[in-house]
Amino acid sequence: QVQLVESGGGLVQPGGSLRLSCVASGFVFRSYIMGWSRQAPGKEREFIARITSSGGTTYNADAVKGRFTISRDNAKQTIFLQMNSLREEDTAVYVCNVPGLNSWGQGTQVTVSS
Repeated sequence: QVQLVESGGGLVQPGGSLRLSCVASGFVFRSYIMGWSRQAPGKEREFIARITSSGGTTYNADAVKGRFTISRDNAKQTIFLQMNSLREEDTAVYVCNVPGLNSWGQGTQVTVSS
C-alpha cells in the first residue's frame, strides 16, 4: 500500500529555514506528481507546492512563492520542501501527498516562533 513518511519539522525562529522530506513507497514514485500541503490549527488544509513526475516543473502557492522550493529525487523516492524566510503564519502541520492516488502522509509539525 501507499506509504508517505514526512520528517524534518521542528521549532524555528522567524526568518529561519527548514528542509522537509517525504519518503514514499508502495507505488511507482517516478510516475506521479507529488505535492505538499499544510494545515494550521482551526484552518482548512492549504495547497503549498506541487512537482511533476520528472521534477521539471513546479507550482507554488502565492503565500510561499520566493520562499519555499519543492524538489524530488526519484532514485530515493523522496520529495523535499526547502523553506526559507519562515514566518509565524507558516506554523502548521506539513503533509506530503500523491494527488493521483488521493494519498496523504501523517504530516510533520513546523512551528515558527521567537
